[in-house]
Amino acid sequence: MTTQMQYARKGMVTEAMKKVARKENVEEEFVLRGVAEGTIAVCANRNHKNLIPCGVGRGLSVKVNANIGTSSSYPEIAPELEKLKAAIDAGADAVMDLSTGDNITASRRAIIAASSVMVGTVPIYQAAVETIKKRGAVVGMTKDDLMDVIRMQAEDGADFMTIHCGINRESLRALTGEGRIMDVVSRGGSFITGWMLHNDKENPLYEYFDEILDICEEHDVTISLGDGFRPGCLADASDRAQIQELLNIGELTLRARERGVQVMVEGPGHMPYDQIAANIKLEKTICHGAPFYVLGPLVTDVAPGYDHITCAIGGTLAAVAGADFLCYVTPAEHLGLPDLGDVREGVIAARIAAHAADLAKGSEKAWAWDNAMARARKELNWPEQLKLAIDPVKAVEYRNKKNRPEDEACSMCGDYCAVKIVGQYLEEHKRKLP
Repeated sequence: MTTQMQYARKGMVTEAMKKVARKENVEEEFVLRGVAEGTIAVCANRNHKNLIPCGVGRGLSVKVNANIGTSSSYPEIAPELEKLKAAIDAGADAVMDLSTGDNITASRRAIIAASSVMVGTVPIYQAAVETIKKRGAVVGMTKDDLMDVIRMQAEDGADFMTIHCGINRESLRALTGEGRIMDVVSRGGSFITGWMLHNDKENPLYEYFDEILDICEEHDVTISLGDGFRPGCLADASDRAQIQELLNIGELTLRARERGVQVMVEGPGHMPYDQIAANIKLEKTICHGAPFYVLGPLVTDVAPGYDHITCAIGGTLAAVAGADFLCYVTPAEHLGLPDLGDVREGVIAARIAAHAADLAKGSEKAWAWDNAMARARKELNWPEQLKLAIDPVKAVEYRNKKNRPEDEACSMCGDYCAVKIVGQYLEEHKRKLP
């Protein structure tokens, strides 16, 4: 079977590439060239039948992901399918199934079957959960356990997989000698770290990377090289453990490209605002322009309940500096499993960050949207303003709650609306002109 990257290198524009080009309003040749060189990923597992293809990478609009999935505390599938719908309705470009409940396979298959956007997974979650059930502890996990899950998730239609291949003995030495406050906050990273320390062996995801490439090539799965040592607090940002893992990921990126397997690279995490741009540029250099997928970055550690805002602040700067894909954070981050309202708030906050970055990068499509809103505001055209809002549901709710139906201006200024007053006198002035 042929991957999107392999088709692109043969000069063949796939139907998925054509759809991405139309959606992004760019030439098909631009997408073809980006996929061929690895700066654009079209995450489209051939087994995901109802997928609307989406492109991630250089020269395209910034994309947004929403995390959903069951947990041991909330194992039911139905609420996660409702979250999937809420995320798509709010404008998410992708979802990740992070299920760790008792029904991981069923959850994943239901989510992929119901999703029109690309779906990502984290195979080590399922491998770890099943190992604990069978052998009592995650340290009993085998290389075959991992490969079996990766293969199954690829066959089920996962469009991209977060695989923590960048952790190896060298990066582990950097971690143990670093003196971090938070150590390892990535769940997948913690599974691998605990396994390596207990078994005194190399990370099988690193050691047997070629076997992972075999599976991903067969099903055209994009590998999202996971940042298992991402900083979990500001004090741990940009340390040796994080950078050593990134160096490993840079090497693995080239190995995947040699096979024609698409790659994205995942990044921090918690990070001071003044370090974000440098980290993005470092990743883009070390990983040879691979699409960069960031969680946040969150720019402070003290805002539980508002971390969708700390995420949007960092995400905007990251995307302006070159990040291509923003993973949302919800108001429930660090506190509990998000509900439907949290999912919607998280998606909208991340979309605002992505759109602000698109504006800063000169996107004609983004500027056309903002200019249309400005004209509607000047004209006090409320139906048009509400239609153009990034979250029309909330905009309509506020408009109806704060104003009477007959009000021309909003209740903030009432009779003293600046737009109305100046507009009135400007029109009178124009009529008097010769």
